Amino acid sequence: MFGHDLTNEADRVRKIISYLPEAVGAYKNLTGHDYLEFIAAFFGESAQQKHMVERGLNIARLDERIDDKVETYSKGMARRLLVARALMIGPKVAILDELTSGLDVLNAQEVRRTVKATVKEGTTVLLSSHNMLEVELMCDRIALIDDGRIIETGSPTELKKKYDVPNIEEVFVRAVQ
Repeated sequence: MFGHDLTNEADRVRKIISYLPEAVGAYKNLTGHDYLEFIAAFFGESAQQKHMVERGLNIARLDERIDDKVETYSKGMARRLLVARALMIGPKVAILDELTSGLDVLNAQEVRRTVKATVKEGTTVLLSSHNMLEVELMCDRIALIDDGRIIETGSPTELKKKYDVPNIEEVFVRAVQ
């Protein structure tokens, strides 16, 4: 992967991939800032860690609340912190599951903008979601999966045209019927 042997260079590969599961939490007894520092210690040399944390702070945008314990955060604040954790390391590949799950509209839009900016910087993002609106908004290419099988692939525009429907949710409904 990216020129690294998965078997012999697993540690190097782990440092270029980031994964954000849907159901994950940060350490509730740490402050948001301490949590980002803790994660940076796993992924960077000491010289890189400060930059990673600064990037994480910019992504999370929690302002003065970054120094509060994670247990006091709303669901949206915690999710923004976790997205920051996933993206602050500058991964080559970020796997994001149910990116905006449980977020209000404003937080969801902010998280999507952050991910799109990360893609423009060169990160490949694999987004897994049941939210077809989000898939349509975020993805250049889509693989629709039903019962563990890929049933359709293409760009949102190609798929909507192929099925003559106005949105990806309708594409999915038609593809599975």
